[in-house]
Amino acid sequence: MADIATAGPLAGLKVVEMGQLIAGPFCAKTLADFGAEVVKIEPPGSGDPLRNWRLLQDGTSVWWQVQSRNKRSIAIDLRSADGQDLARKLIAEADVLIENFRPGTLEAWGMGWDTLQALNPGLVMLRISGYGQTGPYRDLPGFGVIGEAMGGLRHLTAEPGRVPVRVGVSIGDTLAALHGALGVLMALYHRKVHGGAGQVIDVALHEAVFNCMESLLPEYDAFGAVREAAGSALPGIAPSNAYKCSDGYVLIAGNGDSIFRRLMEAIGRPDLATAADLQSNAGRVARVGEIDAAIGAWTASRSIAEVMDLLGAAKVPAGKVYTARDIAEDPHYRARDMVLTQRTRDGHDIAVPGICPKLSATPGGLRTAAPRLGEDTDAVLREAGLTEQQIALLREKGVVA
Repeated sequence: MADIATAGPLAGLKVVEMGQLIAGPFCAKTLADFGAEVVKIEPPGSGDPLRNWRLLQDGTSVWWQVQSRNKRSIAIDLRSADGQDLARKLIAEADVLIENFRPGTLEAWGMGWDTLQALNPGLVMLRISGYGQTGPYRDLPGFGVIGEAMGGLRHLTAEPGRVPVRVGVSIGDTLAALHGALGVLMALYHRKVHGGAGQVIDVALHEAVFNCMESLLPEYDAFGAVREAAGSALPGIAPSNAYKCSDGYVLIAGNGDSIFRRLMEAIGRPDLATAADLQSNAGRVARVGEIDAAIGAWTASRSIAEVMDLLGAAKVPAGKVYTARDIAEDPHYRARDMVLTQRTRDGHDIAVPGICPKLSATPGGLRTAAPRLGEDTDAVLREAGLTEQQIALLREKGVVA
């Protein structure tokens, strides 16, 4: 067996992943990247729908290759009594169960918390759903985009007066997944330190989004202020915006007091750099239109590369708006191993995101490619104590595949 530095800090942690698509599986992927042994339960025949989302290579989504790396796949019909028995058998030996079904689904299958805790008192159960396990909305269907809307994010992602737009990725699901991973680790720590008992972690998609909304609520409560969409600007913080260059856009964050002065000197506006009322953020916010216009006039006649070079020399935070091509070709991404090559089960070498965060002594890693549907069914069932005859009978009945 590999040592802990190679295997990852979560080596030996047994995780059963139920559910599909994004939030639950992303959480499990995060744990798997750092060494957890994740067994993913999928429905026979179709598997996780993510296998067929977006762009396919040899019939399989390349997104799947990222989301399910370092996992094993077992195909079980959870709607059958035999399949539910198998799932309970696996969960009884697990440290963590991750599920993102609609509330009540597991209870209907005989896998509610009370049942599972009786089987496995140390179990940590993560439940991700649209609205949480309690409350008047618990039974409503909820996807990440709905969580983004209810959490307050979607109202802000627009140009003023225009239709709210999505971030471009499934950010609501991902935020819920990361909150879930944090909850799992806290529950495991509590189990270790305080007597071995497990617990339930209840993550609602909209709550994970809302938790990241900064001063949105207290500003409303204290001042009646409803924060509105502001495009690429950061309301109340100046200057921080996107500015048009001759060949695209750059983001410039000149909102620190000394940074602002360096920025104004760099763009040839010493008058603004030394203006008494612009030495603090409050004064700059009052004149943000004038400041943005001055910066925009300077960037408009320059290329992105020129702007980046000049502001880099002035030690002003600035960034090009990256595309996928920019990321793939960027030397900094490569130097920090954030673009890695992974070989799929079909023999394709594909670039995938690296491991984040980076641990110095026990880093995560890519150990295995994303599995084919049910690829590990027999091996996992053997490890659970089933005989070859029992496995063959279950396959014959269509319970496993």
